[in-house]
Amino acid sequence: MASPRLLRRCLLAALSAVLVASAATGAAHAGPRDDSPAATAAAVAAVAFSDTFDGAAGSAVDPSKWQIETGDNVDNHERQYYTSGNRNAALDGQGHLVITARKENPANYPCWYGTCQYTSARLNTAGRFTARYGHVEARMKIPRGQGMWPAFWMLGTPVDWPDSGEIDVMENVGYEPSTVHGTLHGPGYSGSGGIGAAYTLPGGQAFADAFHTFAVDWAPGAITWSVDGTVYQRRTPADLGGRTWVFDKPFFLILNLAVGGYWPGDPDGSTSFPQQLVVDSVSVTTGGTPTGAAIRGLAGKCVDVAGANSANGTPVQLYDCNGTAAQQWTVGADGTVRALGKCLDVTGNGTADGSTVQLWDCTGGPHQKWAVSAANDIVNPQADKCLDVTGNNPANGTRLQIWTCSGAANQKWTIG
Repeated sequence: MASPRLLRRCLLAALSAVLVASAATGAAHAGPRDDSPAATAAAVAAVAFSDTFDGAAGSAVDPSKWQIETGDNVDNHERQYYTSGNRNAALDGQGHLVITARKENPANYPCWYGTCQYTSARLNTAGRFTARYGHVEARMKIPRGQGMWPAFWMLGTPVDWPDSGEIDVMENVGYEPSTVHGTLHGPGYSGSGGIGAAYTLPGGQAFADAFHTFAVDWAPGAITWSVDGTVYQRRTPADLGGRTWVFDKPFFLILNLAVGGYWPGDPDGSTSFPQQLVVDSVSVTTGGTPTGAAIRGLAGKCVDVAGANSANGTPVQLYDCNGTAAQQWTVGADGTVRALGKCLDVTGNGTADGSTVQLWDCTGGPHQKWAVSAANDIVNPQADKCLDVTGNNPANGTRLQIWTCSGAANQKWTIG
């Protein structure tokens, strides 16, 4: 079996070549249907930015993608000095970027509090890449220890913080080894007043023990956060209490490892150095089909979440198209199909004909993976069955299910 890292690289390679195929082409194709997740992702998404950090050990990051910031940060009362070059941000020769925080001051760097006690690194894509909507993710293994503050985040352009906005995809403070935070900052809701939520690993696991994928799905008027494919919060302008939503414009990416500050507190005798933020990959994908699109099928009706209810187990049905959030679906590069911040799910992980579909928290399981073929089928690869309108019945409220693919009209869908 190929390694997980190789599979991820193959997926990114597939994503880079966006497939444009018509239903007629699909019907005329005599070979087997390619319903693999990679083929699906390629059909519906394009990579806008990708870095898998391949290169010789000790080499610097690609300067066409990243610039290195230098200096200290008095605003947060952080303790590190961010150095230039590859001293604290270097490739490891195994497909990772390693950002290292050290207890040192080799060049007598000055900080806001006097002579700096620590060095680290901060990188951004300003002037090289900005995103406006899409699936933004990084796969990383974070450091551990009191005073550590790793982050993957974005700033709005032109930068005039907080009015220009900040999207924190992932922040961790060392005294919470099992918890990460996702937050929005903007005019009137910045700093400790940011709007966000936390995600905690089950069973006392620590994020520093393994790689995890931190992501946002960002659409006009909505941002959804996930860890390893599990959604834990969704924010819209309604969450801001009348304050201004500033997240419908370009933002650039930032990776950094801070030491100390108001939020994490300073390192203490329990903190060992050096500490490392190990980054496996960073990517931004944008939809070849619109984010938040209708999925139309039998009799021109839409895939609909019953009652616009986001509770786990809510039936997914056929209904007159009405443009509401209950009918706005995002086909993700990870093979998921999402609405209302949750995933299209085969009930009970079923694979048999007649297994119904529902809305459920995103878990990353195979019962939540879907492949959209050029022939307009939506297939669950685990079951090798198609999304199907029960009984070929076009009435409002007809439950959707999976069924052996037949090519019939009640299994044909258009997105957009």
